[in-house]
Amino acid sequence: MSQPVARPAHSPLGEDDVQAIDHLREAYDRLRKELGKVIVGQHDVIERLAICLFARGHALLMGVPGLAKTLLVGKLAETMSLKFSRIQFTPDLMPMDITGTDILQDDADGRRVFEFIHGPVFANIVLADEINRAPPKTQAAMLEAMQEHRVTVVGKTFTLEPPFLVLATQNPVEQEGTYPLPEAQLDRFMFLIELDYPSEAEEVQIARTTTGGALPSLDHLMTPADIIRHQDLVRRMPVPDHIYTYAARLVRKTRPGGGSAPSWLKPLVSWGAGPRAVQYLILGAKARAALLGSYMVRLEDVQEVAQPVLTHRVITTFAAQAEGIDARAIVRRLIEETEKDA
Repeated sequence: MSQPVARPAHSPLGEDDVQAIDHLREAYDRLRKELGKVIVGQHDVIERLAICLFARGHALLMGVPGLAKTLLVGKLAETMSLKFSRIQFTPDLMPMDITGTDILQDDADGRRVFEFIHGPVFANIVLADEINRAPPKTQAAMLEAMQEHRVTVVGKTFTLEPPFLVLATQNPVEQEGTYPLPEAQLDRFMFLIELDYPSEAEEVQIARTTTGGALPSLDHLMTPADIIRHQDLVRRMPVPDHIYTYAARLVRKTRPGGGSAPSWLKPLVSWGAGPRAVQYLILGAKARAALLGSYMVRLEDVQEVAQPVLTHRVITTFAAQAEGIDARAIVRRLIEETEKDA
């Protein structure tokens, strides 16, 4: 992990913000150590989840079963003193099973009245497990919540309490009977976070940790109010002009129909990333810089978040798939080439 950068001589940040960044870096260090009591490895995953949380983004987790995705998300919520909710997506799941619905109840006077019963989406961190197993109508029930931080049920609108983070999982192995997320819905997720198998040493440690007694309880390191303050701080992180230019240039290179795309990319990509990708590159870089204790966004911050921001926004052609070239490899090559031009 990169070391914090010294404060520039002419930093636009005020003294209060400098102290707040130092406090956030220390809190993030404690968070990683605390999660390390129950989560073996997954350091990059933890960093990317923290970036999404403090950048007010959402993440799509991709990995085979058994990689402790649910445990990781639940323990993250525990350390942050956040309300955690898990929704198991199935083919028969209805939108009201997510948002909630009106139920006919008896009031104190014995009259029959409708009372709204909140669904599991009313939490701070919502784990949408195997989201691609539910039909599109049910998947769409998450869209308003993710974008607007509110839900509308029977003509009434309910605001979701901040902070609000949706983490959705997809199982890449079992695709039969699934409903792949459309590109428009994929674009709602700030990051695609891919979880891989642990190393042999980590797998041995997992066996030691999980086959004994109960897992330890974790300390509460922040409150929801603390997280909201840190989210506001991330928005104030200064970004040099050349970083904005670099982010826009990188995203524009993913579009095969534009003049910025390299010639090798055009037969491999059918659709590239949109303007939201530029926004998420900057927000992700701001959050990463703050978490590492930097007082200004650097080029490497953008490069480190480029893979999870762009991979699910680059749609490959049949020709690329036939050659075994995936979006991850395309994005990696673009980052390498754009770095030379920076």
